[in-house]
Amino acid sequence: MQEQLQAVLSRIVPDYRGLTRLERLPQGASAETYEVRVDAGAGPMKICLRRAAGGSEVAGPKPGLRVQARLMQLAAEGGVPAPEILHVLEPSDGLGDGFLMGWVEGESLGSRIVRSERWAEIRPRLARECGEVLARIHAIDLDDEGLAGSLARTQAREEVEQTWERYKLLESPQPMIDYTGRWLLDHLPPPTENRLVHAEFRNGNFIIDESGIRAVLDWEMAHVGDPMRDLGWLCNNSWTYGNTALPVGGFGTVDQLVEGYEATTDAPVDRDRLHFWTVFGSFWWSVTCLTMVTLFREGPDRSIERAAIGRRSSEAQIDCVNLLIPGPVDRPDAATEESTLDLPRSDELLTATVELLRGDVMESTSGRLNFLARVAANSLDIVIREGRLGPRARRQEHGRLEALFGEGDLQELRWHLARGLRSGDVVLELPGLAEHLRQAVVDQISIDQPRYSGLKSALVRDTPHV
Repeated sequence: MQEQLQAVLSRIVPDYRGLTRLERLPQGASAETYEVRVDAGAGPMKICLRRAAGGSEVAGPKPGLRVQARLMQLAAEGGVPAPEILHVLEPSDGLGDGFLMGWVEGESLGSRIVRSERWAEIRPRLARECGEVLARIHAIDLDDEGLAGSLARTQAREEVEQTWERYKLLESPQPMIDYTGRWLLDHLPPPTENRLVHAEFRNGNFIIDESGIRAVLDWEMAHVGDPMRDLGWLCNNSWTYGNTALPVGGFGTVDQLVEGYEATTDAPVDRDRLHFWTVFGSFWWSVTCLTMVTLFREGPDRSIERAAIGRRSSEAQIDCVNLLIPGPVDRPDAATEESTLDLPRSDELLTATVELLRGDVMESTSGRLNFLARVAANSLDIVIREGRLGPRARRQEHGRLEALFGEGDLQELRWHLARGLRSGDVVLELPGLAEHLRQAVVDQISIDQPRYSGLKSALVRDTPHV
């Protein structure tokens, strides 16, 4: 790979002298990102290589990396901060599908943008600036650029049905996903004028510095559809990084976002439509997390990152609970630990492994390996919590489902609920259904990620509708 990359760099970098660094970065589970450092006549320079996972793109409805590169060029021409595209890879380059772009200095980690003192001054302005940037993206005329035929076109009903169908193919009964899918189809907004939609614009997918947003990244989900999907996605709780008081990226208010958007375009923001797309965002993310498990099992990249993302589905599901059926729940308790003749116990062996990963392994590694060690430690934490909390949670879930539908084993009853919600035979207003779903999702996320902010919101009784 280094030899092939050097051949490309020698053609596109003026007075190229050599490749000094090639490192895969931890960002992104759907594509590979590399930091490339070269020595040139003008001095050292950094370049970003964006490449398909495993080197080869899988044909599908998403825009390929070549189209993504062109979209970034168009965005820059339309006043949207974007990196400079240096070269789109050709088959003769031998590097697979991807492109090289200029390196943009700044901060892209969402948690740091929300918490670091360095960005305290810029944070109050970011939500409005996000609205302005999104309005410019939505103003790009794809027909004039000949790209309209390269992107999928969808309306709200298609988005919901396609996402729901992706989930059904996984054959994993997650009734809160089915409840949300049924709610979305019952509350579809009227059709609207289709525009270019980025579909991944959120905290963590753009780079900032002290001046504001420097570059919008990750155009892999771009399509033509309802522009309010972008605003709703930015308002998802997943991207607040724990700062739920500021629902836009953890740094601003919905009013600030809307003000920036409406100041840059003629189109007013319908708050009900925005709420619909906020719910859809959590629905879509809950399904997308689950699909990562299939990619881990069958795809070309069997990284632990893909497997672990599957357990993040419960984060998005608890956000759906808080958006649609807030109310009281019980805090899960661990079952009383049974004595065992095994010394050390299985949970002790797992804990020791977690300590090794977070200690010696992470202290002696850097970059992607360091990141994956942390993911591995977090995954083992899930296994430990499942041993402590899982048995009681499953017994209680079984009891609630039998109270709703009669006798049966847990798997049969969960499938009965999921299929009933899909067909409409189980209505959303069924007495006891909301209470069951709230508790079931709370129990699951207590295993998967007990520090997630959505769980904290759910445990506050009488959570207000957002």
